[in-house]
Amino acid sequence: MPGDFPGTRAKTDLDSASDRSRHNNNAITLCSQGESMSQHSDDDLFAFDQEDPGEPSHAAHASWRILIVDDDRDVHQATCLALAKTEILGRPLQFLHAYSAQQALQLLDNEAQIAVILLDVVMESEQAGLQLVKRIREELHNSEVRIILRTGQPGYAPEMDAIRDYDINDYKTKSELTRNRLYTVLTAAIRSYEQIHTINANRRGLAMVIKASSQLLALQGVSEFAAGIITQICGLFGLPPEGVVCACEQADQPGRALVVAAAGRLTECINQPLASLPDNRVAAALAQALEQRGNLYQAHATTLFFASQDGQDMAAYLQTQRPLSLLDRQLLEVFCSNIVITLDNVLLLSRLKDHAYYDPLLHIGNRLALIQALDRALAGPQREQASLVLLDIDGFSELNDTLGHQLGDALLAAAAERLQQQLPREALLARVAGDVFGILLDNRLIDTPHLQALFQQPLQFAGLQQHITATIGLTCLDQIDGSGSDALKAANIALKHGKQQQRGSINHFTRAMEQATHARVRLLQELREAFEQQQLFLVYQPQVRLQDGLLVGVEALLRWRKSDGQWVAPDQFIPLAESSGLIVSLGAWVLQRACSDLQRLQAATRQPLRMAVNVSVSQFRQAGFLATLDQALQHSGIAPERLELEITESVAMLDAEFMVELINHIKQRGVRIAIDDFGTGFSSLSYLQQLQVDRLKIDLSFIRQLEHNEGSRRIVESIVQLGHSLQLQLLAEGIEQASQARRLVSMGCQEGQGYWFARPMPLDDLLQLVEQRANGSLQLPQEIAL
Repeated sequence: MPGDFPGTRAKTDLDSASDRSRHNNNAITLCSQGESMSQHSDDDLFAFDQEDPGEPSHAAHASWRILIVDDDRDVHQATCLALAKTEILGRPLQFLHAYSAQQALQLLDNEAQIAVILLDVVMESEQAGLQLVKRIREELHNSEVRIILRTGQPGYAPEMDAIRDYDINDYKTKSELTRNRLYTVLTAAIRSYEQIHTINANRRGLAMVIKASSQLLALQGVSEFAAGIITQICGLFGLPPEGVVCACEQADQPGRALVVAAAGRLTECINQPLASLPDNRVAAALAQALEQRGNLYQAHATTLFFASQDGQDMAAYLQTQRPLSLLDRQLLEVFCSNIVITLDNVLLLSRLKDHAYYDPLLHIGNRLALIQALDRALAGPQREQASLVLLDIDGFSELNDTLGHQLGDALLAAAAERLQQQLPREALLARVAGDVFGILLDNRLIDTPHLQALFQQPLQFAGLQQHITATIGLTCLDQIDGSGSDALKAANIALKHGKQQQRGSINHFTRAMEQATHARVRLLQELREAFEQQQLFLVYQPQVRLQDGLLVGVEALLRWRKSDGQWVAPDQFIPLAESSGLIVSLGAWVLQRACSDLQRLQAATRQPLRMAVNVSVSQFRQAGFLATLDQALQHSGIAPERLELEITESVAMLDAEFMVELINHIKQRGVRIAIDDFGTGFSSLSYLQQLQVDRLKIDLSFIRQLEHNEGSRRIVESIVQLGHSLQLQLLAEGIEQASQARRLVSMGCQEGQGYWFARPMPLDDLLQLVEQRANGSLQLPQEIAL
């Protein structure tokens, strides 16, 4: 019959064995030299056979798996008996059995690492064997297994091109396959399989190493990277994560290693010193690998070493249970080499992340870190129960100028330390801006009196004591509809409101504040457009000699009327211009225009007049202010002594050295200086002398109460006496009644301005008024007004 085994006539031992063997007709069976072999995983990079742990190497004792596919059951038994207790290349044989092509496909689909198939050509059909070969190669994509065709009828032998096309390794008639010949054929096939399998295993292993390395490259933090190493190595080994630990040498503390990642029962040791590991063997192996700077292969564990260029070396301990094969070690060396490069990149990214998210001066999170934390809180359950607090140190800029930047930094460090000590441990602290701290904490932990008392005690730093206060803006996250940036904006709105209303206070964000802020933003945009479209203009308020009402000068005042005819008050848009920096370019235009208009005004009267122009602190601090002043004087052609720059008392009290030097430069040009709104601040008399000012302008708030409030009257008298003592000219603002003018004259005030004399007016109206008053007197109230 077609399935006969021809060798039974030549070998009586095979023949007798065939007579004795009987099998279940449909069973797929397995037989080996001793115990049946457990099922292997398919082509894992590190697949450990189930040898005795005490044996030296699993490779010396694994079996070659041979699949016999034949519909004659006697052939199966005869082949097993013929090769009983036979070893090839130092390893025993293990036989698997299939009695049809379909059974063979099923077995091949479920079993791994089958080295050789002894395949009958003719089974269910004349081409069953060849069709099975085609399906093995094309459907199962199994190119490693070596296939030896056997047939009992030479007439069914395949053509040469079939052997080539179907990747058949050998073809023999069953009459040729004596025991010796079968051993020879199997040895050649197994040697070929071993070479192909090793090459493919290396290729697959390298591919897995490359994939694992690329996945690790995407991890940025050191701890995240170390955890990724655990994940990848466990995947390569097919190990559970239990007993896997990564330790990292600390660059700032040589010789001290920290557990940066761990799995299973050892996770509680993360961020603890290596010596704190409860398993001394693990700690010793990691310490040895870090000290020797190399991999450590032991009987039941492997410790991998990853070198770093900046001293933050890393080691990973793995409970492998068995020694690794040479191939496993070689691939691990490649893996470690790739990881070393990746580790340096991760450490670099970690340092960049530190720079991006942490404040190097105060060693706390920065604005980006706070926004990131806010984004997480807004996306989770914390949204309903967390708040953001912004804390701004009052007057820090002035303190910084007074103390110097080095001591200013020390003050900030002391403030940060105070906050870390006094705030709940659960609170997140970050530096949002120069002297602004952000605090994210649970609503239940907010203690308003405690927040207000944070800086009740003076700060201690650099041998100094400094009392400070802080203004606080606060918003609950459940009020925020957007992102962390939106929460920061809301808290900042509350903070700004507190700065404007009452420093040292706590201010809760409201929608009304937000609407007011949006209104200011819109107004600022309109102001910029109005300036660009020349909708802003100047008006002039006369200044007179109180004794006889003689016109002696004018003050330039900026006005804004929108295209729809609506007026915007100066106290609305001037602060916006100052806070936005627009005041610099706006002030330069005012100075230039006022000087040019004075030239026209001076041509209309024989009386010498002066032009008073307000100058803001932003203008003074601009590096090019003196050049702007020179340009205005040169283009207008007016005499420098005809120009008077007005600065507020608060501006005058800025950095003494800076202001004295700047005003000296201005005085050298012949330009005069007046202190505006005098009496509302706290001036130093000696400082006023150093500044070499020419005039004090008494604030209108005192003039309005001059006749009704004894305190105001005494303040005015004191200012007049001060002016006389310092030999300064005096001018009172806001005179609206003749009685006020008379009382000021009696006190000794020389000049004044106010509605009693004239309201602010455009240049053309002022020119007309000057022409009408030939004698230059403006004693009577005028009807010309804006």
